[in-house]
Amino acid sequence: MSTTTVQPGTGGGTTAEPGRGEGHSDRARGEQRLGWMLAGPAFVVMLLVTAYPIIQAFYYSLFDYRLTDPANREFVGLNNYLVILTDQIWWTSFGVTTFITVVTVAVELVLGFALALVMMNALQAIRPILRAVILIPYAVITVVSAFAWQFAFSLDSGFVNSWFDWLPGITATTDWFGGTWSSLFVICLAEIWKTTPFISLLLLAGLAQVPDVLGEAARVDGATWWQRMWKVTIPNMKAAIMVALLFRTLDAFRVFDSVFVMTAGANNTETVSFLAYRQTIARVEIGLGSAVSVLLFLSVVIISVGFIKGFRVDLSQARGEK
Repeated sequence: MSTTTVQPGTGGGTTAEPGRGEGHSDRARGEQRLGWMLAGPAFVVMLLVTAYPIIQAFYYSLFDYRLTDPANREFVGLNNYLVILTDQIWWTSFGVTTFITVVTVAVELVLGFALALVMMNALQAIRPILRAVILIPYAVITVVSAFAWQFAFSLDSGFVNSWFDWLPGITATTDWFGGTWSSLFVICLAEIWKTTPFISLLLLAGLAQVPDVLGEAARVDGATWWQRMWKVTIPNMKAAIMVALLFRTLDAFRVFDSVFVMTAGANNTETVSFLAYRQTIARVEIGLGSAVSVLLFLSVVIISVGFIKGFRVDLSQARGEK
C-alpha cells in the first residue's frame, strides 16, 4: 500500500477550475500581505527584544570580565570559547542536556500522539472535559512541578519508596537524588509529565487537518489500522509533527528549572543552561557565562535548521482545506 498524502492548498487533490489560477494567486498574495500585517509588528518587537541580549552576550564573551572587578576587564577575543570547548565540564553538561532532550522528546512524542488519538476519538460530550484534564500538568508552573516531584522522591518527605518498594531495586532507603542516573530519571520523568500535554495539543491539531475521506478510502481498500496510521495519517500531519518536535526539542535543550530545584547540578546532572547560570550568577564570570550562553544559542539555531531541513516542510504553504 503506497503512502497517501494531500499537498497543501490542493483541497484533497481537486483539480482547479479553468481561469481561476490568477484569482487563486491573487488570494494567496493577499493572504501573505495580511499575514505580514498581522504578525509583522510582533515579529519586529520580538527581534528587537531578543537581538540586543544576543549581541550583548557575544560582546561580553570577548572579554575576561568578572563582575566583582569590572575595572580590570580585558579583551581576550575568542579565548573564552577555547577555554569552554576544551573543558570537560562543558562536554559533560552538553551530554547531559542531549540525553535529557532525546529521552524526554522521544517519550513525549509517543505519549502525546496516543493522547491526541484519545482526544480525537472520544465521545463528543466528554471531549472538553477530557482535554481540560489532560492539559492540567502543562498549566502547572515548571518550578512548582519540579518541587512536587522532588518531594515525591525525597527520602524524608517522599512517598515513592513506600509505595513502590515491591519493585526490584527500590527500598525504603533508596536515594533517588544520590546518583547520576537515578537523578536524571526523576528529572526526565518530571519533564515528561509536565510537557506531554503540549505535544498532544499540537498533534491533535495535526490530526484534525487529516481529511477523513483518505482514511475511509484506505479502509475500503482493506488497509489495517496500523497501515492507515503509517501510510495515511502520519504522512498528512508531517507539518504538525515537525512543529511539535521542534518546539519541544528547543524547550528541552534549555532545561533549567527542574535541574536547579532537584539537584542543583550535583552528581553530574548539570545542563548547559545551568552551566551558564553558574558561571554568570554564582561565579559572576560575565565573560565565560556569556560565551556559554552564545554556544547555547548556536546549538538551538543548529537544532532548528536541522529540523527544518530534515522534515522539508514549507509551513508557509500549509493552508489546509478551504
